[in-house]
Amino acid sequence: MRIAVDAMGGDNGSKPIIEAIKEFKKVYPQDEVIVFGKKEELEEISSICRIVDAPDIVPMEAGALEVIRMKNSSMCKAINTMKEEGFDAIVSCGSTGGFLSAATIILKMIPGVKRAALVTAFPTKIKGKKVVVLDVGANNENSPEELVQFAYMGRAYQQALFASENPQTYLLSNGAESHKGSPLVKQTYELLNNQNFEGFKGNMEARDVLNGDADILVADGFSGNILLKGMEGIAKAMSTMIKDNFKKNLWTKLGYLHVRSGFKNMSETMDYKSVGGAMLLGINGVVIKAHGNSDAYSFKNAMKVAHQMVENNVVNKIKESFKNE
Repeated sequence: MRIAVDAMGGDNGSKPIIEAIKEFKKVYPQDEVIVFGKKEELEEISSICRIVDAPDIVPMEAGALEVIRMKNSSMCKAINTMKEEGFDAIVSCGSTGGFLSAATIILKMIPGVKRAALVTAFPTKIKGKKVVVLDVGANNENSPEELVQFAYMGRAYQQALFASENPQTYLLSNGAESHKGSPLVKQTYELLNNQNFEGFKGNMEARDVLNGDADILVADGFSGNILLKGMEGIAKAMSTMIKDNFKKNLWTKLGYLHVRSGFKNMSETMDYKSVGGAMLLGINGVVIKAHGNSDAYSFKNAMKVAHQMVENNVVNKIKESFKNE
């Protein structure tokens, strides 16, 4: 398969992207990686990748029109070349709004899909078990019909990434009961229930998302993005508080020696970098948005998600689901 990589625009520059590509190629030597960015910065991987010189960097606050106008930017060249040459996937850690909007405009939507959704997998308290959440920020407003489509696309993504036979799907709400939720959630609940959506289990509160019961959690983009950022903030705060408490004095440092294996296990279980990126579902192609502050490990895993999505034919599976829409 052929994977395009936008090597510029991330918080940490091109260096971690270069290291990520080296590691990715060790695991997937058969994949062709086409890297877009400043040629002089990418010289060391020219023997294992095709390099396309694209010196301009899209600013983080850029929108779709600005990206499209920046013809010599790594992001714009990568998206346009993907369409022209038929690449299988694209990965970028650049401007989220600009990347997702430009990809939608240039690559186009899958026929029948009303709105694209940004999907990622959250870690849960069960090691190795992740919950797929969508939408986590591609939209600010959604309709019940769009959320139903998110459920179908989320199922295709979840099964492609984790090979689950019967994934359990929930709606994000302020209560588990069927009568709880906003008008949007209530109407979506009714539609999924009336369609006998396979594996639909009802509503789920935000506090239960990481318990490991759900395989797929459906939300409108505004609520999903708040959930994502809220959990990231809590995880960061808790990590800092734990470290500070163990650094208090000699006795707390000695205490840490007895429990460090447990904390290491917890850290590995809750590590968001193990997924590395979110996919924009509903687009004609595998479009992966990596974290803006990606390190080599995180970006490598984002590329791995791209490989898995292509390998499992997730775009065509979504097309099949919506061909009669």
